[in-house]
Formats: sequence, structure tokens, C-alpha cells
Amino acid sequence: MKKSYALKFLFVAFIGIHIPLIGILFFVLFFEQTISPTSILIFSLIMTLLATVVTLVVLKQLIRPISIASRSLDDYRNKRRLSILPTEYTDEAGLLMCNIQESIYEAESFINEKQDLIYMLSHDLKNFAGNPQGLAKLILSENPSESVKHLADLICESTNLQFRYIENFIKLLKEQDQVLKVNQETKTIYFENILPFINEQVEQRLIDKNILLNLSVEIDEAKLWIDEGLLVQVLVNLISNAIKFSYFDSDIKVRIYKENLNLVITVADRGIGFDKHQMEELFKKFTKMSRLGTANESSTGIGLYLCKKIIEKNKGRLTAISEGKNKGAEFKIEFEI
Repeated sequence: MKKSYALKFLFVAFIGIHIPLIGILFFVLFFEQTISPTSILIFSLIMTLLATVVTLVVLKQLIRPISIASRSLDDYRNKRRLSILPTEYTDEAGLLMCNIQESIYEAESFINEKQDLIYMLSHDLKNFAGNPQGLAKLILSENPSESVKHLADLICESTNLQFRYIENFIKLLKEQDQVLKVNQETKTIYFENILPFINEQVEQRLIDKNILLNLSVEIDEAKLWIDEGLLVQVLVNLISNAIKFSYFDSDIKVRIYKENLNLVITVADRGIGFDKHQMEELFKKFTKMSRLGTANESSTGIGLYLCKKIIEKNKGRLTAISEGKNKGAEFKIEFEI
């Protein structure tokens, strides 16, 4: 029975059930004086209460390794905290804890190796992208013809896009580490302060397509789990996505407001939209939904995927709706406040 967790439970249950019966039998057989029905009833109640207490105490000790294992898994999943599980148990519960401990350390090792590899690849990719950009800037410095200048500008724009998304990957990994390894605290976001940063990063794209950005801020501040810089990054990505799929001379509406107990941010455009059956593909990386914008802008296929990951890692929700093709789209961020 020492190595069988199930038999321990059955044995404790059996003893707990029969303690009152055994006690009453001994009481009746060995008590020398006349026993009244009231005495038997009181003794039965006392033995039942005693058996219940003993059974619960023993069962709590039996359940303890399962509770420890469950808490260890929760700590790793939610806080990326590595726990040292006890090894003195020799039954199935002990084997379970050993397996959990080994699995957690293997998962942590795999995650660290994967992130190291991604950091290394990202660094090399930035170097590779920097070479054509350096050549393009050298060409521009030589006062080339308009056609050559246009091609060099396209090369610079393309490599800048590569730099931006490589940095997004790295930032996402760093944010994931921060969320899981550190006990996060809410941060006060002042929306008036972040608007200039958003405008600065999307201004040129708005001008290129003559699109009006309508920003409506109906709440001054909010305490959120997300970092201010990451929120700016997500909003810039969503607005850039809206610009890409909007028609020339249109408008994009960004609204920040409070609804019930939630902070809500919406980014709505009147562009090409999407069908309902395409909704599930929107937030997948390198999805078949990746397509050219209304001015043939290219897409990396990871922008919306990164946005959703960042929002969900910071206790929010990102959704999208559209009434169909050429009827625009609305992306909605929700945080509990």
C-alpha cells in the first residue's frame, strides 16, 4: 500500500466509515453498567465526529502532494516561476510530481533555447537587411536620376519595414519574459500623452493616401497591465493596417472610451473589409489573409498576430468585425479597469 495512492484513499475511507461502528461495538461489549439508549446515541455521535475529523485530516495529507503539484503548474504557467517539488513520496503522487518537475524544467530549457535562437536570427536578419539599405543610401547620396532615386527609396522603405517587424518580434519576446517572470503591476496610461507618438508614426502614411485620422478620447487615463510603449505599438500597427486597406481620400476613426467596467479602444475604417468566414484567419501569422493594400502596399503577415499576442499577454482582448467586402472593418481592444 505504500506505493499505491489509490489503496491509501480506499483504506482511509474504509477505516473512517467503520470507526463509529467499531467504537459502538466495544462500548456495548465491554461497558459493565447498564447502557441506556441515550448513552449509545451520544457515544455514536462522538465517534462519528471523531471519525470524520480523523478522516479529513488524513485525506488532507493525502491530497497535499496533488495540491503542491497543481500550485507548481499554476506558478509556472502564470508567472514563469520554477518550483522545487518534494521527492519523498514514493506512490503515484510522487511519480506525478517528479514528472511535472521534469516537464517544467524541460519546457523552460526549450523556451530559453528557442528565444536565444530567435534573438540570434533577428540580429543576423537586421545585418542582412542593413546591407541593401546602406547601398541604397549610398546611391541616393550620388544625386541619381529620378527613376534610380525612386528605386533606392523603395529599397529603403522595404528594409525599414523589415527592421520594424524584426524589432516587433524581439519586443514581443522581451515582453513575454517580463510578463511571465515578474509580478506585474498596473500602470497609469495617460492617453493625451501617447497621441503625439501615434500621430508621428502614422502621419506620412496618412498624407500619402490623403486619409483623415479622427481621434476621439473620452477618458483621460486608465490603470492597465500593458506598458505604454507596447500600447502605442499596437495602436500604430492597427492604424497602419487600417490605412493600408483604406481607399484614398477616406477617413479612419479611433475612439478611446469607457464602457461599463472596461476600457475600449476601437479603430474603424471604410476600406476593403473582409467576409465573416475570413475572420478566423485575421490574427494568424503568415495567414492566407495577407494581401496587398489599396495602393499595392505589401504585408508581412505578422502585424495583427503580434497585436493580438501583445494584448492577450497583458490581460486584454482584441477582436475584429466587418459587414463584408468594401464595407470597412473595426478592430476593438478591451481591458478591464
